[in-house]
Amino acid sequence: MTDAWVLNPDRALPAGELRPIAKEIYSATAGLPLVSMHGHVDAAVLAEDAPFPDPAQLLVVPDHYLVRMVVSQGGATLPQMGVHPVSGAGSDAGVETDARAIWRRFCENWHLFRGTPTRYWLEHELVEVFGVTRRPSAETADAIYDELTATLARPDFRPRALFERFGLEILATTDPATADLAHHRALAADGWGERVVPTFRPDPLLHVDRPDWRTQLDALSEAAGTDAHDYDGYLAALRRRRRAFVEAGARATDHGHLLADTTELDAAEAGRIFRAALAGEVSPAEAQAFSGHMLFQMARMSTEDGLVMQLHPGSLRDHDRGLAATFGQDKGYDIPVATEYTRALRPVLEAFGHHPSFRFVVFTLDETSFSRELAPLAGVYPAMRLGAPWWFLDSPDGMRRFREAITETAGFYNTSGFVDDTRAYASIPARHDLARRIDAGYLARLVAEHRMELDEAVETAVDLAYHLPKAAYPAPAPATV
Repeated sequence: MTDAWVLNPDRALPAGELRPIAKEIYSATAGLPLVSMHGHVDAAVLAEDAPFPDPAQLLVVPDHYLVRMVVSQGGATLPQMGVHPVSGAGSDAGVETDARAIWRRFCENWHLFRGTPTRYWLEHELVEVFGVTRRPSAETADAIYDELTATLARPDFRPRALFERFGLEILATTDPATADLAHHRALAADGWGERVVPTFRPDPLLHVDRPDWRTQLDALSEAAGTDAHDYDGYLAALRRRRRAFVEAGARATDHGHLLADTTELDAAEAGRIFRAALAGEVSPAEAQAFSGHMLFQMARMSTEDGLVMQLHPGSLRDHDRGLAATFGQDKGYDIPVATEYTRALRPVLEAFGHHPSFRFVVFTLDETSFSRELAPLAGVYPAMRLGAPWWFLDSPDGMRRFREAITETAGFYNTSGFVDDTRAYASIPARHDLARRIDAGYLARLVAEHRMELDEAVETAVDLAYHLPKAAYPAPAPATV
């Protein structure tokens, strides 16, 4: 191939008569700052601001979307893609440590990503961010690797420089409830405290049947400076940690439960289950009831400290349990399940759905619930907003289906705007760009069908891309009762 690799400026915009309208709408959002309020980039990346190690460690190994596709086709195993066993779970023998070899495997399997959002994001990253001029293939792998290696060595491609180039206004990380937040303190000392903010993620502490739950309690006690080994102390420790996150600039909490159940238990029953868990005698049903009860408690605490509560249920984590025991979580083996919301969310919405200090952003992996349950709920409870299409739905067609399913009931303004939910730092601008193009296409159809004026469509697109995420995740203010 002799021609330089150039991306079509109209990619992902609708074809035919809608395209000129969509292009005009998209032009109003293309240059807006990025508001990234839900993601999994490690704060250490920005606090340390060290050069990225190599193309494979930046773009391949941490991207479970990418790794799972190659593994699914037998193109490589997890170790061959550079994934190490967790500490104590096995030997590193057989793990590929040659970054160039990992990169070659990725390039050799480039064809597997045709039609996927991963392909769109990677194309944007390679061409628009890093200036790559060749399409990935077995033949071009080494040349691209060398080109990227030289680029990553430049000061203007360090994490903070890319933050500026991406146009990021604010980035929220996701942090364990027991995190010491040292990297956030370092960022604050450098003047980045309002640009990179933590998010409180207490999941390991709320699932009392986890094998490491007792260890998590020990860590919570140490982090909070109070004994969390009885139920009252446990609640007090969680409140203390939430306050520490607020003081560090946090805007939200984040909860990834299997079910959306938010049924509150009475205090005596919650305490009994807590003690049973401490004794190693808790049943699966009791553990599930306790996790639902704790979601209710998290909502109550949000009315007290102002942290936005995010809930994204419906993923059966670690489908291959043996593989998860060896390689850990987030390796591509989390699979969606059908999720019920109407009854499950009723306790928390009846209690707090009209509370002036409660903000509740709900995501789903079950798109059958968009129009049947989630849009009607968000369309009536002031506290609730629909989170953007997430994970397997974070795709061109998934985002279109989301708009088509929810807009007639919830409108645009009962949503969170776009949330990228990424671990892959360099993909952040690609994901926001795709969402802006898809929204432009949807709005263009409404304009062409004379259901909306062009100026309204432009205003709506700007709100979805920029204003709504900021409104959905405000800085905590003292609660009013």
